[in-house]
Amino acid sequence: MSEFARAAAIGLTDTPRWLPCRYLYDAEGSALFDKITEQPEYYPTRTEAAILERAATEIRGATGPVTLIELGSGSSIKTSYLLSAYTGANGTVSYVPVDVSHAALRSAGERIAEEHPQVDVVGIHGRYEDAFPLLRQHSPCMVLFLGSTVGNFNHVESLVFWQRLARHLPRDDYVLLGVDLVKDKSVLEKAYNDAAGVTRAFTKNLLARMNRELGSGIDLDQVEHVALYSEAWQRVEVYVRFRTAQTVHIKPLATTVEIGAGERVMTEISRKFVLDDVTKYLSHFGLHVRRVYTDDRHWFGVLLLQRS
Repeated sequence: MSEFARAAAIGLTDTPRWLPCRYLYDAEGSALFDKITEQPEYYPTRTEAAILERAATEIRGATGPVTLIELGSGSSIKTSYLLSAYTGANGTVSYVPVDVSHAALRSAGERIAEEHPQVDVVGIHGRYEDAFPLLRQHSPCMVLFLGSTVGNFNHVESLVFWQRLARHLPRDDYVLLGVDLVKDKSVLEKAYNDAAGVTRAFTKNLLARMNRELGSGIDLDQVEHVALYSEAWQRVEVYVRFRTAQTVHIKPLATTVEIGAGERVMTEISRKFVLDDVTKYLSHFGLHVRRVYTDDRHWFGVLLLQRS
């Protein structure tokens, strides 16, 4: 709670205002995100899942037996295609899901134990970097970073993430990376403004969590979800916009922040990528592409990378 309070205070007093996206994923937020992936407008999850279903056996053949370590594992549903491929070839496989949501880890672990009894699951409740010191212990390994979660990083966060991962990942080990690709603006904005309003509820749940855990006292009826695609930055930007002026309390720090009517607070970004640019960028961290998989529309890419 104290970490949440400090992060909220730093973000809300910054210019422009923002909140860390990792706090979107409490138990309610994780459940809402699972619902988002089922919405007809939200193509990334089902597109990536179809790619993994088609490519899992080839990926397993390229890497050989490895421990699978998934960053931001969530429900681990798409990962089932990989678990099936690796257990089918090796009989058993070790799987280490890493997530900030304890509820998501527990639910995923129970489902995997039932559907894949030959998988040895050891979950880590924490942030991505909490798993980095374990990579050498589990080598040979493949780090799974799916769902285009990498798009939630701004450019500085991306640089720090890849530097740290490359420093800990042993030579010849692998990364399987999912990236959402640049496409028509209307497709992207619809994906983050679903007609059923699930994404709206997901965004506002962050403020509900602040009310509950930080005593923020935000009038949720007077805030709205806004998601827009910036062609200049090649990213979807998600905000909460305050319709009326409000005083936001952060009680663990005995702090208040005044937010004016019409002000926006960024809660998340989702960068979109060009495959050639991604491969060139990652090569600077010693991560080289071994395979590239995509769908017929070239809306989503899955990259098998190897540390050199």
